[in-house]
Amino acid sequence: MDWMDQQKIKFNKQGLVPVVTQDAGGEVLMLAYANKEALRLTLSTGKAHYFSRSRQKLWLKGETSGHEQEVQEVLIDCDQDAVLYRVKQKGVACHTGNRSCFYRKIK
Repeated sequence: MDWMDQQKIKFNKQGLVPVVTQDAGGEVLMLAYANKEALRLTLSTGKAHYFSRSRQKLWLKGETSGHEQEVQEVLIDCDQDAVLYRVKQKGVACHTGNRSCFYRKIK
């Protein structure tokens, strides 16, 4: 039995689980999704992998931009329906050029 089976991660109907990505200093960088293969690749390579819902394919963060995420830790939440990647971020995390995708303040 592998790690994902032991943790009983609850993937949604599309086979995805939300992934919150946080830098080692605690800043939330982004929210993305992973399927089982993306999680397996993340755990085996130490590089953050996700599943693109718009492109319907796996993607390695930084593959084209060079803004890689070196995964330090992978955690699962208490309900087993969300995952947290703690990473060392190289460059920016957001496709807009901002360090974090959470840069727009509402209040």
